Amino acid sequence: MTSDDGVPRGRAQRGRAARLRRRWDRESAGYDRAFTAAERRMFPGLRRRVCALAEGRTLEVAVGTGLNLEHYPPAVTARPGGLVGVDQSAGMLDVARHRAVRLGLGLDPDADLRVGDAQALDLPDASFDTVVCTFSLCGIADERAALAEMARVLRPGGLLLLADHVASSAWPLRALQALADVVSVPLAGEHFRRRPMRWVLERGLVVEEHGRTRAGVVEHVAARLPGRDAPRDVLSR
Repeated sequence: MTSDDGVPRGRAQRGRAARLRRRWDRESAGYDRAFTAAERRMFPGLRRRVCALAEGRTLEVAVGTGLNLEHYPPAVTARPGGLVGVDQSAGMLDVARHRAVRLGLGLDPDADLRVGDAQALDLPDASFDTVVCTFSLCGIADERAALAEMARVLRPGGLLLLADHVASSAWPLRALQALADVVSVPLAGEHFRRRPMRWVLERGLVVEEHGRTRAGVVEHVAARLPGRDAPRDVLSR
């Protein structure tokens, strides 16, 4: 199978992935400054709220520069191997490792913060109690494959925590997002109109907490994989 430009599709996808990794490596040093400024304006406190729900052994997919590290409960970060972070960018992981040292988390630099592909996690089935992915599914080429991998590594009754910018609930903004996708997807692999919540509902996860910003541009969800553990009361908003 070939892409539109005649290049074999597998090779074209690998080429795009490599180009995006190089981009994230280049931008790793300035990423925190740019992203946290936008975060304070658009969704203050959401990262803290989502990560505080983590329980037991936790995996963060697309950990990036480690902006979530300070928000996990001590019960998650205190024990060896209690928190594992995976990211495609070695440059981003370098920043995350330095942050972990500053926070005194004592994470193993190579075992707990490691290079990996969200769409094909090199981790055993049913090996985590919680999986977290914040503001990253929008930049993963096949977000449904990544979500399926997150579910695969969750134990029965495990918790999936997601937050991201998504297709707006207001049609004028959705139209603007569609225009943005025309440029951002081929240029930076950034998708503005995804809705991971649909996948969560399709897969039959039990939603425990759900919320969206006023224009519906940012959405978060806490959902539990069906299993032997009884779910807590649903806190949908």
